[in-house]
Amino acid sequence: MEWWQTLLAVAGGLLLLWAVLLALLWRARPEDLTVREALRLLPDLVRLVRRLAADRSLPRGVRVRLWLLLAYLLSPVDLVPDVVPVLGHADDVVVVALALRSVVRTAGRDAVARAWPGGAAGLSVVLRLAGSAGDVHPG
Repeated sequence: MEWWQTLLAVAGGLLLLWAVLLALLWRARPEDLTVREALRLLPDLVRLVRRLAADRSLPRGVRVRLWLLLAYLLSPVDLVPDVVPVLGHADDVVVVALALRSVVRTAGRDAVARAWPGGAAGLSVVLRLAGSAGDVHPG
């Protein structure tokens, strides 16, 4: 096998793996949440993640995951480049949703509500994004 065939096979395998991972991430998002709705909350979401990551009352594992999430969001490397319309930001929304679900499962909805910098309507969307709907008021 020639070197270029090996390179082509590896590139094809990585592309296939990337497509499968993206499909799994897209499937994990809340079905009633639009990408546009989630993107409007991005500034408050970044502040929320930063506040939660700095909260020493949360378990260390939660804080580490949140710092990794911030690094991913700030990194120019993405699963789908942000220049791709809609899908470029969709992977970010799905990754944030998965991280927030983990935070809510471990630290609870009240921790998210206490750290939420926005209004009640935004908190409701964030809790839906995290897979935890219901009435919690920002603290």
